[in-house]
Amino acid sequence: MKLLTLILIAAVSLAAQETKKEKRQAATERIVQGTVSDADGNFVNGAAVQLKDKRTLQVRSFITQDNGGYHFSGLKVDNDYDLKADYKGMTSGWKTLSVFDTRKEPVINLKLEKPEKK
Repeated sequence: MKLLTLILIAAVSLAAQETKKEKRQAATERIVQGTVSDADGNFVNGAAVQLKDKRTLQVRSFITQDNGGYHFSGLKVDNDYDLKADYKGMTSGWKTLSVFDTRKEPVINLKLEKPEKK
């Protein structure tokens, strides 16, 4: 009976530690997501979305799905990030996710523009 009690106490203690760890991690990380659309408002499948960490200059990429959707997780709340989409010569231009945007799951939709003719 004592062994069972010790195991139960250990399990509860371990679960509490994991919950604290998850809360700490959740407080320091966030997710950004959105869609990529063309100039006519249609979702774009296969667009390359780039996310650049403005502190480290590290770049991550995501290829959009049928619904034009993208998402990046594990982003630090104390870093600024730039986002841009490219597809077949079209680009969205850069948009910034700022440290001043305190949302945990901000949505940033990107609209591709046709290249300027010269």
